[in-house]
Amino acid sequence: MRRVLVTGGAGFIGSHFIKHALRVHPDWYIVNLDKLSYAGNPDNLTGLPDPNRHKFVRGDITDHKLVEKLWRDCPAGSGAGFDAVVNFAAETHVDRSILWADDFIKTDVLGAFTLLEAARQFGVNKFVQISTDEVYGSIERGSFSEDSPLNPRNPYSASKAGADRLAYAYFATHNVPVIITRCSNNFGPNQHPEKFMPLFITNAMDDKPLPLYGDGRYVRDWIHVEDHCTAIDFLIARGQLGETYNIAGGNEVENVAIARRICQRLGKPESLIQSVKDRPGHDRRYSLNAGKLAALGWKPQRDFNQSLDATIDWYAANKSWWRKIKGGKFKRYYAQQYGQRL
Repeated sequence: MRRVLVTGGAGFIGSHFIKHALRVHPDWYIVNLDKLSYAGNPDNLTGLPDPNRHKFVRGDITDHKLVEKLWRDCPAGSGAGFDAVVNFAAETHVDRSILWADDFIKTDVLGAFTLLEAARQFGVNKFVQISTDEVYGSIERGSFSEDSPLNPRNPYSASKAGADRLAYAYFATHNVPVIITRCSNNFGPNQHPEKFMPLFITNAMDDKPLPLYGDGRYVRDWIHVEDHCTAIDFLIARGQLGETYNIAGGNEVENVAIARRICQRLGKPESLIQSVKDRPGHDRRYSLNAGKLAALGWKPQRDFNQSLDATIDWYAANKSWWRKIKGGKFKRYYAQQYGQRL
């Protein structure tokens, strides 16, 4: 039985990865470490394919003693520890990082350091650091390759770039078997409604304004979360240690176009789309060249338009899931960020 530590496994991407891994790897036992911040949701872990091969531990990845205890207590192969670590745990919302960057530095950078130190001390066969395309900054034409210089332009992407490079430093200095992934924008079921797509979908269902930054012509490349998960799984098996891999969906779309499609799918008027003051340092366009990963034999499988419609339909069918989240603190945050009421 392979022992795998997944951090941030109650979050959006992490929970999808756990479900994928339990479904396709009957020999995996997953320890899921998540502190259940506002973005961690135990409801995301309902319906696990085999819950007996999943252990949830509530805790912070910056807690050295807890992380070391998990390593010591988890038998793997002939000794203690984990066969693999996949670090999803992070503060990820750009808008929140602009308001208050402290949590981002602590979780994204110090948290990665804590995990890397444990991996150095106790050993691991693979350590996958989940980074982001945002570490490259904005690009007007063409696409970023893994060799492109990093140019993060907001506190969130800067914190992820720090963790990204720290992970590589642990490979180069201490031979920790690191693989780094930089993925484009994810979407799909169970995504926190502070994020662009679920915010617009849920607002539209309630006939609330869709707060579109600036002129709305910001371009993002979108990938369905399940495609992202299969890419990570593929790289655990096939990725080369010390290497960085871009993961892209190949679906570059302007934000305003997605807003219009959401309205169309839900039968809502486009007058709900309202321009709001642009955020500082807003990157105009993200675009990744994922040829390095494709050369190994992986490519996304899901059609963007069909997956977007299915995602909209999921939120329409699961109102109880997101209504619990869009209350209390989220209402206050939303009003502060957009100057509007939910």
